[in-house]
Amino acid sequence: MPNITLPDGNSLSFPKKVTGLEIAEKISKSLAKQALIISVDGEQKDLDYIIEKDCSVKIHTSKDKEGLETIRHDTAHIAAMAVQELFPGTQVTIGPIIENGFYYDFARKEPFTEEDLEKIEKKMKEIVDRDEITKREVWERNKAVKHFKDKGEIYKAELIESIPEGEDVSIYFHGEWHDLCRGPHLSSTGKIGKYFKLMKVSGAYWRGDSNNEMLQRIYGTSWSSQKDLDNYLKRLEEAEKRDHRKLGKEMDLFHFREESPGSVFWHEKGWALFQKLINYMRGRQNEAGYKEVNTPEILDRLLWEKSGHWEKYGENMYTSETPDEKVFAIKPMNCPGHIQVFNQGLKSYRDLPLRISEFGKVHRYEPSGALHGLLRVRAFTQDDAHIFCSEDQIASECLTVTNLILDIYKELGFENVILKYADRPEVRVGSDEVWDKAEASLLDAVKASKLEYSINKGEGAFYGPKIEFVLRDAIGRDWQCGTLQVDLNLPERLGASYVDKDGVKKIPVMLHRALFGSLERFIGILIEHYAGKFPFWISPLQTVVIPISEDFNDYATQVSTKLKNAGISSITDLKNNNLNYKIRDHSLAKIPLLLICGKKEVDSNSVTIRRLDSNKQENMDLNSFIKTYSALNKASSN
Repeated sequence: MPNITLPDGNSLSFPKKVTGLEIAEKISKSLAKQALIISVDGEQKDLDYIIEKDCSVKIHTSKDKEGLETIRHDTAHIAAMAVQELFPGTQVTIGPIIENGFYYDFARKEPFTEEDLEKIEKKMKEIVDRDEITKREVWERNKAVKHFKDKGEIYKAELIESIPEGEDVSIYFHGEWHDLCRGPHLSSTGKIGKYFKLMKVSGAYWRGDSNNEMLQRIYGTSWSSQKDLDNYLKRLEEAEKRDHRKLGKEMDLFHFREESPGSVFWHEKGWALFQKLINYMRGRQNEAGYKEVNTPEILDRLLWEKSGHWEKYGENMYTSETPDEKVFAIKPMNCPGHIQVFNQGLKSYRDLPLRISEFGKVHRYEPSGALHGLLRVRAFTQDDAHIFCSEDQIASECLTVTNLILDIYKELGFENVILKYADRPEVRVGSDEVWDKAEASLLDAVKASKLEYSINKGEGAFYGPKIEFVLRDAIGRDWQCGTLQVDLNLPERLGASYVDKDGVKKIPVMLHRALFGSLERFIGILIEHYAGKFPFWISPLQTVVIPISEDFNDYATQVSTKLKNAGISSITDLKNNNLNYKIRDHSLAKIPLLLICGKKEVDSNSVTIRRLDSNKQENMDLNSFIKTYSALNKASSN
């Protein structure tokens, strides 16, 4: 007689064993219609899973994450099913869900074409209409290996052979078609709906190893309604327009070269933007009591071994051996260097909290296939800071850092921020008492922000809990940027200490803090968020002065000089092109204000303002313009 506890705390009793669907029917007929899968004591199961003992059960629908992910998982299966119906002899390999959709890797000699994707999509909809029943079978491992080998599915057989001898395997059938899968799945193919689209084909090595065969990967997206699918496709279309790589070229901000993959060649305007962000952050950090330092980019391997980074990040670090046979590594992070700064001279409790910041250049090896413009690079600058404090100061420092991060994001145009809080993992360092204090302090800071947050149970670092700050951009995409981590480990490993009130040496707690994270990546996000149309104060080039003819070149040059003297970035366009060409050219480069100068402007000591994306023009006294916009610059950068 199982007793079922529901998420709201209520319970249901059944006289005999019961399935997930029967539980949903007991709650309500409408829930039974919407139910897709269930969770039993936190473990996802099919709706027809039989429950024989007391447990907690949650019913999942398309409105929650687990339900939507199941729809995507099933869609991946019917994509593979459709491919094998259309192209006999094609082998299936793996097909996981990913953000917003799924992919499936296939072994086939002939390349898939755009026309093939259309055919596959059509066949998938036919399979949905057939409403094939889905069922799960458990097979003995060796039986499964033989079965798939006999079918000519050598990749699938290889996967099963990697499962330990003696373990059974889970096989899901959709009608007659079947695949190795742990599940769960929907009860039939008709439950999936037709709100999916195949997006593209790319190459992928079997098991991600470049020494293995090249497979063909089909990407798709899948949703629970036509509206959600349409909205996603519109977001993709908008994202393509906002692609920072495309805009970076149009705005003449940066470029990349094969001679230094993953490293940015900043152009004048791009570097001006980079420096504006650093200067803004530097000002905010100075106000918050941070002491800016600079530490070496190359450090002895022995330090990285002592810190523990060599073991964890060694394969992603760039190294060099000197003629005296010493091994040095280019730093992938700044924390060990900051502890060396802290360790210089005796520190007491009166020195705490000590806030050390650095705009430190770091290098991390990323596979060539993972590089993506400014968003995934090998060389980048972190707006890194480390706060050394006592255990009693953790709470106040965490709250102060959280408020600073949120305020800076808001000023940069990101008001929709989500927090992710991760607590202690099973394998960790430090006493439970210190973990209790660190976790409580971080969680208090999260709650005080009054923002939406989620808890990632057991996902903290081995040295302490952490908060991740996730920004939502103008078209609804989420970007994880800032982090705040409590470190109970590294200061001890590298010998950091301070003298407490009682004269006893103690190990400080170390808070790792980044707001932008990577300056390069944040600039990429910023470009896409604003579609290149930055607020005036952030814009790397704020004004271009354009004379309507060469007769007014001198006046235009004088105007530009006065603007620059007032702290407004400006250039004068004296090229031998017509006015309309110049306006189009500078509009493409996303210059916020174009200042047109002719006889009227000379006579009245004024400028005619043409704003980006506006055909309206406004004449304004030059002195009034300088006063208005220099004040805007000053107000926003303090």
